Amino acid sequence: MTDENYAERIREQRAEKETYFAEHPRSPFPGHADFEGLDHYPVDPAYRYELPLEEHDEKESVTVETTADGSQEYVRWGEFNFEIDGESVTLQAYKPASGEDRFWVPFRDETNDEETYGAGRYLDLEPDRHQTADGTWILDLNQAYNPTCAYNEAYECPLIPMENWLDVPVEAGEKAYPGEAVGHEPSH
Repeated sequence: MTDENYAERIREQRAEKETYFAEHPRSPFPGHADFEGLDHYPVDPAYRYELPLEEHDEKESVTVETTADGSQEYVRWGEFNFEIDGESVTLQAYKPASGEDRFWVPFRDETNDEETYGAGRYLDLEPDRHQTADGTWILDLNQAYNPTCAYNEAYECPLIPMENWLDVPVEAGEKAYPGEAVGHEPSH
């Protein structure tokens, strides 16, 4: 697959999400009137990694606080170790405690509050879409996305565990939503 084909596929996925937000009845924008489109960093193949998931010997249960003062349960399953611009970083991969066969890889980074959503961004990894034949995982930061509460404050979103706060900028994926979140009262 060429870089151009890859970039085109990411752009198509982004366009599908915009269409969903603009038109779908279950969009986080009720009535769609206030949806102002999404903003992304340009697709950069350097932010696409193929990595082993280093499984933890002891898989701890983790209670993750949410934006609505609730909590959600996950299992800290393993970690990805890689480099961003020469800096070594580690991201924990969590499985829902419900036993679903997917990983949640949330992170905060140095772009939060400036260029990206202040509470951080998420990646979802599913075995059939993100795992290669040899068992490595495709961790593609170009696919990092904002939690739904970035668009509508009625949603409850899990907050990012501190162990996944990175000290480097991740200039890939979705940027902060350019409009106002639904339910957000503009300050006067």
